[in-house]
Amino acid sequence: MMDGLQLLYASKREDIKNRLHEFKQLWQDADDKKVFAELAFCLCTPQSKATAADLAMRRATEDGVLYSGGHEEIAKHLTRSGVRFANNKAKYIHEARGYFSQNGALKIKSKLNLDDLPGLRTWLCENIKGFGMKEASHFLRNIGFGDDLAILDRHILKNLKKYGVISEIPKTLSQRVYLEIEEKVRKFSQRVRIPMAEIDLLFWSEETGQIFK
Repeated sequence: MMDGLQLLYASKREDIKNRLHEFKQLWQDADDKKVFAELAFCLCTPQSKATAADLAMRRATEDGVLYSGGHEEIAKHLTRSGVRFANNKAKYIHEARGYFSQNGALKIKSKLNLDDLPGLRTWLCENIKGFGMKEASHFLRNIGFGDDLAILDRHILKNLKKYGVISEIPKTLSQRVYLEIEEKVRKFSQRVRIPMAEIDLLFWSEETGQIFK
């Protein structure tokens, strides 16, 4: 089974590395609005397809409502794009925008303490409504700071069970359980010599057919 994993990785390694480079480049090149759009995207992903969340963010950005509209206007784009629980998620986005705004302008980059990524992930979970460990990890990865973080969505958990990293998929993911599984992923990554962030995209692409985000 591990030989198959290595073959799969070899076939996708270049595309995966390119995608991760794009994530890192985003932080270097993007303004506060673009970084906030990634946070909003991650708020939309629970129990929804990433492609639907991405479509919703593109529509809300093009229409201008992501940065200036009320939660009802944001919710319309989420609903049209197929994002589940659109009203709640729109409220989370609207609230997060207010949290990261100063004098009417988004100031998200300066509020993220990138010197302490584990602490920043916990801070995001505690301060951004709608964020749990998975969403916070997802956001940090998408802005280029997820090299040592696991994004434990259903696709990843399914593959972790398949490769014997976990014996069963947990019904709920408390922070303690999340960190325990993340450590198992870290050790598995070292054993198979595939970087942790690359394993995530590898497993995700195996389930969805895409190297997305």
